[in-house]
Amino acid sequence: MSVPALEAFLGETVPGLVHGPLRVDLLSGGRSNLTYLLTDGHHRWVLRRPPLGHVLATAHDMGREYRVLRALHPTDVPVPRPQVSAGPEVLGAPFYVMDFSDGVVLRDRPQLQGFSGATATALAETLVDVLARLHRVDPAAVGLSDLGRPQGYLERQLRTWDRQLAASHSRDLPDLARLSERLGQRLPAGRATAIVHGDYRLDNVVVDPATGRIVAVLDWEMATLGDPLTDLGSTVVWWEGMRGLDSPVAAVPGDVAGFPDSDMLVNAYSQRTGRDLSELPWYLGFAFYKIAAIFEGIHYRSQQGLTVGEGFDRLGAMVPALVERGHAALREWP
Repeated sequence: MSVPALEAFLGETVPGLVHGPLRVDLLSGGRSNLTYLLTDGHHRWVLRRPPLGHVLATAHDMGREYRVLRALHPTDVPVPRPQVSAGPEVLGAPFYVMDFSDGVVLRDRPQLQGFSGATATALAETLVDVLARLHRVDPAAVGLSDLGRPQGYLERQLRTWDRQLAASHSRDLPDLARLSERLGQRLPAGRATAIVHGDYRLDNVVVDPATGRIVAVLDWEMATLGDPLTDLGSTVVWWEGMRGLDSPVAAVPGDVAGFPDSDMLVNAYSQRTGRDLSELPWYLGFAFYKIAAIFEGIHYRSQQGLTVGEGFDRLGAMVPALVERGHAALREWP
């Protein structure tokens, strides 16, 4: 990254934002877009840009993510304050800059073990409460009525991840293809529409360690208008669905003593939204499929040496287990 070019751009575009030479460091975490910490010695910001190398057409839209942050910042959904976005002409790739959210991202098991039973339960309830708040936001009221096309959303989602897999193909995984077929054969009606985050989970929020309050929701790259139960399914799988897989992405809250199981999240969401959750097994199966597709894409890039950070080489080995659990979720649907 050209720090002088970034300094010049910020000075011209947001006068008075930066008050000294910039220091840029790659932040840990994140297995998709690259995230950097910027500081001038007085203030901190975060810059996000797409990954290096193999970039699928719709998977890393910086302008879209920036637009969502601008729309949601005035609402009761906590998000970082966005500052500026730019195309590839400045740094060779599109990017945006937002304020740094002061708090912790609970990504490691020792961090989760620092929560007692009461505070762990309160954190789980807060995670669900913020998700319910997001799903109550009127897209038209915040200027996001054209963020996506709700009609046919689930069918398009399935096709999208099928295409992502095809574009990242490096090995034959017949059980993964079969999972896609089974999901396509029993699509729910998908009647509800909301702003969906697309990757909502505990390690994508910033938490105030003193209060357990969620300071900001991060990683809006897959946000769109669609079926809100896709968010719930994803949250449940990240919360508990990766038990025993030694995931390098994040610790599994449901596998840490003191944290409630995923039934608590599902019941809390039902109470806050009143939504019918009888078809949730399908959404769980789809969440396993989507995460498997993402990991397979990262596995593809890792083989080419186009990833930055640690743990990428372990994600490919997780894909078969995720696929098996996706099939198991569908078997629980009568």
